[in-house]
Amino acid sequence: MARPGRSGDVLGASRARGWLHSGAARVGYPRGRRLSGRILVAQLVILVVTGAIGFTLLGLAQRAELDRAFEERAVAIASTAAAEPQIRQAMEQGAPAVPGGVVQTVAERVRAASGASYVVVIDLNRIRHSHPDAALIGQQVAEPLVVLDGRTHAGIDTGSTGRSANGRAPLYGPSGRLVGEVSAGIPETQVTSEVWRELPTLGLYAGLALAIGLATSVLLARRLKKITFGLELEEIAGLLQDREAMLHGIREGVIAFDPRERISVINKEAERLLGLTDQQVRGARLDDVLPDGRLRRVLTGTITGNDLTVLTDDHCLVVNRMPVALHGRELGWVVTVRDRTELVGMMRELDSMRGLTDALRAQQHEFSNRMHTLAGLLELGDYDSALDYAVDTAGAEPAFAESVRARIGHALVVGLIVAKATVAGERGVRLVLAEQSRLSEQPPHLRRLLTIVG
Repeated sequence: MARPGRSGDVLGASRARGWLHSGAARVGYPRGRRLSGRILVAQLVILVVTGAIGFTLLGLAQRAELDRAFEERAVAIASTAAAEPQIRQAMEQGAPAVPGGVVQTVAERVRAASGASYVVVIDLNRIRHSHPDAALIGQQVAEPLVVLDGRTHAGIDTGSTGRSANGRAPLYGPSGRLVGEVSAGIPETQVTSEVWRELPTLGLYAGLALAIGLATSVLLARRLKKITFGLELEEIAGLLQDREAMLHGIREGVIAFDPRERISVINKEAERLLGLTDQQVRGARLDDVLPDGRLRRVLTGTITGNDLTVLTDDHCLVVNRMPVALHGRELGWVVTVRDRTELVGMMRELDSMRGLTDALRAQQHEFSNRMHTLAGLLELGDYDSALDYAVDTAGAEPAFAESVRARIGHALVVGLIVAKATVAGERGVRLVLAEQSRLSEQPPHLRRLLTIVG
């Protein structure tokens, strides 16, 4: 199969560009930013928005993770204080809840060493035995004890020292009896500070993702520009309108094939001439929709040439197949199909008329010859021979015409046969109609019959 060359470059770059500019102007689309610029801006907006959302969600997730970490740290501080022997012994012995006591002293030492905002020791009566605010020592807490189940607990506390990550641990005396609860808290300012320290790292990741996305968007824009041959959206829209108007507004069938010989475009005229439908053939190969024969071989390029004639059951078609390339890249093939049925029929009728004219001319010539012969006999005075000749010639042709008319019902066919017999007689050939020949007054396919007889 021939490959497309310069002569087959049907859609030249400059010519295609001219078509598209005119199409875009005709549909009335305003020319804005280039397609690559639009894609880049859209992708950038999407990346920025998604990056901001992701950064926010990641920050919230990091904050929640830090909250859990500080709550666990508060639980560890409370457990450490609950394990102090001095606190355990004093609480089991029922030491008074007074500022400066043993419990207060040890709890403050633990608080200072751990960086907690408070370490509060509470007995089973919910009386505070230690607190950063000495005025609250000896007073009862409002909330119930949560460590009566013997397990540690963590959460967020909004007590007198402000919002903090809170951890609570059960307090057992030296005998192993539950004697109270230790509550430790880490101020929220520490958690917030830790979050702010993590934000630059998170921002770096978000910026890196944004840069990668931006580079990908640039590559995508360039790729799309290459695929669309540098055309803008308005030009593509104009091209589509022009193509639809051209395909369905012409009286020639058009079929387009992609490089893999699959049908990509077929217009209404081609559907009518080939007896196919767009839904049936779109994306299919001709081998799957047409039987083997001259028509399929011409359409697929197996039989090459210009203005190839193909006869189908209903049409006489003239087929041309041309390769299509743009910027040196092979795009496929375009096949045009023209219906020559009416023209061929008219040419056949013209041939029949020419045959009748030739027959009339032959009859006129034969009649002239007979008149000259008869005049010569009369001039020679051979009247008997002249009479015999006149009788013979007068009865021969009418008899043949009557025999044809008796078996052939249609007048046009009768006239054609008699005319052909006259032409044959002029050329020394005798035309005989077989005895079994019969034709009705309204024969089917009269035009084709006249063509064959002629």
